[in-house]
Amino acid sequence: MPEAPSNTRAQRLALLGLVSNLALAGIKLLAGVIGHSYALIADAIESIADIVGSVVIWGGLHISARPATEKHPYGYGKAEALAALAVAILIFAAGIGIAVEAVREIITPHHTPAWWTLVVLLVVVAVKETLFRAMRRVARDTESPAAETDAWHHRADAITSAAAFVGIGIAVVGKHYTHDDRFAPADDWAALLAAGIILFNAFRIMTTPVRELLDMQSGLVTERARQIASGVPGVSNIQKAFARKSGTRYWIDMHVWVDGSMSVRDAHALAHAVKDAVRREIPSVYDVLIHVEPARNP
Repeated sequence: MPEAPSNTRAQRLALLGLVSNLALAGIKLLAGVIGHSYALIADAIESIADIVGSVVIWGGLHISARPATEKHPYGYGKAEALAALAVAILIFAAGIGIAVEAVREIITPHHTPAWWTLVVLLVVVAVKETLFRAMRRVARDTESPAAETDAWHHRADAITSAAAFVGIGIAVVGKHYTHDDRFAPADDWAALLAAGIILFNAFRIMTTPVRELLDMQSGLVTERARQIASGVPGVSNIQKAFARKSGTRYWIDMHVWVDGSMSVRDAHALAHAVKDAVRREIPSVYDVLIHVEPARNP
């Protein structure tokens, strides 16, 4: 199974995301410590989780692009779903950690964050939203669960940074008018809100890889394959059709009814015609396994 250009594009974007997360995590952590903002530190922790996640996603995409082997005749596409699931679990763990620390900060008096931390967050939101849009386009083109997970990982980071911006903004403006730190906990409440967003996203992005790993049927692909096969001359009926996804490819199993008096040679040729028609019309289908049955009398 040759590596598709779209898969290569996804790998490059995942690598770009890794480099971006590494730079942003360092900037946010340093700004959070110097600027007395736990929301920014929490955002940095989420970015560190992003770094690990990007490594896992890139590795999953790289492995899934390997050609099929004798031991793995269906290829390595499931590596994408495994990588996506691992990252979802990592995001969930990061969300729990941030929530616990945010509660501790809320009950602990501390200084109001520095105003310039808002500028840092604006830059972070712009970069992460750009990465989200680029990776989402690739995910839609390839139907890659790993790319989809990585895309929403960037969006989650942009949302948490925006939440931190609001919290820090309230704290900074509050201090400007009251000249004390009574609004400082707004920064920590923003971190707690960010944790909730992170946990929600973890549950949401977990569903796609779990469905793929459990071979959940794709109704659209199955129905389209049925229609195509039914239109091939010599096919009387399609009794069963199942489709399972592995990475960006589909494998289809299909029961085809043909004339019971047809020779084995002709039935074999018809089965190949059905397979070729389905693969031609649905490029994401890698293989079609056809079981030929004699048509039943009405």
